Amino acid sequence: MIVAERKPLGEIKSFLEDYNKVLVLGCGTCATVCLAGGESEVKVVAAGLRIGFLKEDKEIEILEECITRQCEPEFVDPIIERAKNDSVEAILSLGCGVGVNFLAQKLETVPVYPGVNTKFFGAAIEPGVWIEMCAGCGNCILHLTGGICPVARCSKSILNGPCGGSSNGKCEINPDVDCGWQLIVERMKNIGTIERLYEIIPPRDWSTSHSGGPRRVVHEEVLSLNQEEKQNDGKADSEKRE
Repeated sequence: MIVAERKPLGEIKSFLEDYNKVLVLGCGTCATVCLAGGESEVKVVAAGLRIGFLKEDKEIEILEECITRQCEPEFVDPIIERAKNDSVEAILSLGCGVGVNFLAQKLETVPVYPGVNTKFFGAAIEPGVWIEMCAGCGNCILHLTGGICPVARCSKSILNGPCGGSSNGKCEINPDVDCGWQLIVERMKNIGTIERLYEIIPPRDWSTSHSGGPRRVVHEEVLSLNQEEKQNDGKADSEKRE
């Protein structure tokens, strides 16, 4: 999942000082799970903003909402309508950076501000602790490394490791950080695939990562079905008018 941390309330407050009506918008999936931007956090942030502005004798109306996801039209479109109907002047998104981008793209004249810092793709290793496990590089090699990602888990993103700096299973950058390649070696021993490490992983083509601009995934069958449905709807509307 995408892991995020809430921005300091003072920083959030500084984004909104010039507005009279603001919507604090939470996200019911990743941001909720990592305790950064769910329904509870919306209430906390909204209450903190009200108190902060009240102390400065500023009258700012703070609205609250939490939707299932901020990255899909079916959940975002009703918020777009609410922003228009309620004359919202700005939105504070407690979703990840994707949510901020998606809302900003939909709302042409309403500013959208981030209420959290998007950190990484990760998993919960214990309650309240998340660790990065995937870099989203676009060309997965986990079949070669026992299911452990060297791009994300190795501090140097070495594809053929370990380096000479690791010691006692720990990374040279910090004794509290596990050596990613030590994890890979132990894992591959346990599942009986250690011999695969004799294969040299070739240099990566990083064009599948961030070097070529925003990445896109298209499912042609879904796209074709959607276009067909729109055409059928158009024909049905035309027949009704006739």
